[in-house]
Amino acid sequence: MVETTKRDIRKLKLDELKQFFVEQGEKPFRAQQVHEWLWHKSAKDFDQMSNLSLPVRDMLKTHFTINHIKVDKMQRSADGTIKNAVMLHDGLIVESVLIPTEKRITACVSSQVGCSLACKFCATARLKRMRNLNPDEIYDQVVAIKEQAELYFNRPLTNIVFMGMGEPLLNYNNVLEAIHKITDQKGLGMAWKRITVSTVGVAKMIRKIADDQVKFNLAVSLHSAIDSTRSSIMPINDSTPLEELADALRHWYQKTKRKVTYEYVVWKGINDTKADAMALLKFAKIIPSKVNLIEYNNIDDPAFQQAAPEVLRMYQETLEAEGITTRIRISRGKDIDAACGQLANK
Repeated sequence: MVETTKRDIRKLKLDELKQFFVEQGEKPFRAQQVHEWLWHKSAKDFDQMSNLSLPVRDMLKTHFTINHIKVDKMQRSADGTIKNAVMLHDGLIVESVLIPTEKRITACVSSQVGCSLACKFCATARLKRMRNLNPDEIYDQVVAIKEQAELYFNRPLTNIVFMGMGEPLLNYNNVLEAIHKITDQKGLGMAWKRITVSTVGVAKMIRKIADDQVKFNLAVSLHSAIDSTRSSIMPINDSTPLEELADALRHWYQKTKRKVTYEYVVWKGINDTKADAMALLKFAKIIPSKVNLIEYNNIDDPAFQQAAPEVLRMYQETLEAEGITTRIRISRGKDIDAACGQLANK
């Protein structure tokens, strides 16, 4: 097999693209045309670029490739949720999910192939981390779900959550660049406030995104506000205990003045006592916050079982009595392993 020397054109900045056209004896404005096709119109190949002449398109094909994702398999849930097995240009697979509700359609996208953080309740954590996704691979997942929202629901994509496979803050530069493309008016033109990045609590990176004054929303997968309990299910808590996470979140609020959302699953026999709820209440008061109590989604591990409905109500009443906005979130797409914690390339 002949080794290709073609470059991925979406790795070039606009100025680099202009320089390429000048070097080829073409007008620099061609770069703007190509850039619009790549990021605003989401072109998958050069032949779609109809306002470029055939010789220019052929020249682009000679020098470049568009490493576009391919939706390899699509599954539809009884509740309307769509799960995509997304094939990357090197044959690796990640998963993304379209989540429809009455008022919104949300894209849940992946940021890494696999994950390195080994949370015991998460199916993705059983996969080794193979690599970070490039900005265009993240962007393409959003485009694919946007197209599915329009095709199957005749509605626009309204929200994006980085809650798929991987830890977004460990691929921060690529995630941020993808978000810039998604929010740019020359890209998809979505609003920053419609984007949420979820982390298991990488304290150093929470400080960095605060210092960078990012405009997206922050969610933290907490699941326990007691160190010993959290460490037993989330190994990151050994290196980043709750007080260190709390300090990073204080820094976040000081810099951004924006609430954080805590994602919290309640399991039978793990974190289902009044003491657990009171610990969460205390942690939730560190900075202004809201809490999503998430229904647990089975990954065939008997150590983790959904807590009883009355326990979830106890949590909700404990938090709301002290003014913490709390909602019990029923997961969607469970019948196709598309719910939180279930993404694992089945």
